[in-house]
This record gives sequence, structure tokens and C-alpha cells, in this order.
Amino acid sequence: YKKINLNISVLNFKYKENLCSNFFRTQIMIIWIASYPKSGNTWLRALISSYYFSQKGFFDQSHLKFIDQFPSEKYFENFIYSKEVPGEVAKYWIEAQKKIKFEKKLKFFKTHSFLGEFNNYNFTNKANTLGAIYIVRDPRNVITSLKNHYEFNYKDALDFIKSDRKFLYDNRKKNNYSDFQLISSWKENYLTWKNNKTFPIKFIKYEDLDNQTFVVFKSVVDFIDKLTMNNNSFDREKAINSINSTTFDKLKNIEKENGFAESVLSNNNKKIPFFNLGPENNWKKILNKDIQIEIEKEFNEEMKYLGYL
Repeated sequence: YKKINLNISVLNFKYKENLCSNFFRTQIMIIWIASYPKSGNTWLRALISSYYFSQKGFFDQSHLKFIDQFPSEKYFENFIYSKEVPGEVAKYWIEAQKKIKFEKKLKFFKTHSFLGEFNNYNFTNKANTLGAIYIVRDPRNVITSLKNHYEFNYKDALDFIKSDRKFLYDNRKKNNYSDFQLISSWKENYLTWKNNKTFPIKFIKYEDLDNQTFVVFKSVVDFIDKLTMNNNSFDREKAINSINSTTFDKLKNIEKENGFAESVLSNNNKKIPFFNLGPENNWKKILNKDIQIEIEKEFNEEMKYLGYL
């Protein structure tokens, strides 16, 4: 774990009986769907939720509620802390997870948190975590998505992705940091999960999920089923339905017609499209050359390891 010091409704995970009768042979713990922001976490959750929380695998936006975000304010309602102090809630991260565990139901949680300590408080531990799936993306494409999502210029986006002190919270809540997530830099976020030896982690690259969606998604389902001792056979037809109903164009149309819960407001109080460029988000075509060079210099070792350089 890396240490950093500084002075954003989970529903019950339930299968219908005909979907997975042997599921609950596992211990009751958390499976994290983790990533640095704008790395494909939403697409991965759409795939997982449509496969496990629908009859036939066809995605509906409501399925995402089965993979809630942690930390979120509702999980700290019975704890006393200073909401207006960034990071104060960290002292109860583990205690909140213990309470979730006492519900005796398996939980999937989305997080952008780095996997480490904040002011000597761990984000999670082996007692509460069954495993994790981490999706990583070429930072040269991450930065272009960040630029749109947060209305940054390139300098601000570069500072954001490089800072090991960067955190997120729900800025719709004034002076309330209950949803505080220390994401750190792209590098540290990735490395803290990569170097973890405490619990099993499945690593996937966004680019592989994009280019070989069925193969990579099947490997994710196999990982989850092994972790949870689910003896049901892989449902090929259901997986194909999940894939076909969560393409970028399908998700973009859903947002256009019904809105999307995870989109954010612009400085003019208008919703910024969550699904923006999709396949057109190609750093080779749109990224400023100086920014490209700076990213490749800053994250050289990690990008080489991942095959991005």
C-alpha cells in the first residue's frame, strides 16, 4: 500500500433463483470494479450488471444501481465525522465496509480510489474484500476524456492526471466531502492496485476490451464466477446480448433519450455528455503534441509495461 497524507444505493446483490442457485457458496464480501477516472469503468459495469442482473443480458440503465459507488455518504450515516473536512471520512472506510459485510450479501462496488492509505487509514482490507477487477487505459486517451468531462484545458488536465494528491467528491453537495475518493495520479492509482498482494485482482486493458470484447468479457465473468464459487456455466448468448446492448452508440443513445445519472454539470449548469467521442477518442488525431510528450515522459515505465509505448 502507498501512504498519502493531506493537512465522489448499493442494492442487495441478488440473483433470481433461476439465474444462479449456487451463487452464495462464497463468503459475503466486496468485489471492486476499480479504475482511474475515464478509463472504461462505466462500460465494464454496464457489461457486468446486464449479465448478472437481467434475465437475458439486455442492458438497462437501471442495472447500474446494483454496482454502487464507494465511498458514498449513505454508508457513513451512523458515524460522527466532519463532513466539511476533505478526507475526514477516511477514518471510517473500513468500519463502513464491515457494516456492509454484516448484511451478509455479496456486493459489487465501483471505485476510483487508489488502493492505499490516507492519513494512516486503509481504503480496504482482506477481511472485507473478496477481489477486484481493475481496468486500465492509455493515459493519452484518458486525458482527452478528462478534458471534456471536467471542462479542462490541456494544462489543467495534465496537472490533474499527474498529481498524487488529487481527489474526487460530489461537488453538488456544498462543503460536504463524505464521498471523498483519493484517486492520486494515473500512475499511482494503477500501481497501488497492480502491486496489491492482499486479494485477487483481475487486470484488463480498455483497449483489449474494445478490440476483443467477447474474449475479455468472458475472462471477467470467469474470474467473478471463480471468486464466488458460482458453478453455473458461462452463458454465451447472454454475454453476447450484454455486449451488443452496451456498445458506445447504444449507451450514447440511452443518454440522449433518457439522460445519464453519472453525467456532470458544466460551468453554465448544463449537462456535459458522458458518452462523448467514443471510438473517435484517438490521441493520435486529437492530442496536443507537447502534452503527448509530457505524458510519455511522466508515465514512461508503466506505459512500456502495458504495451502503450
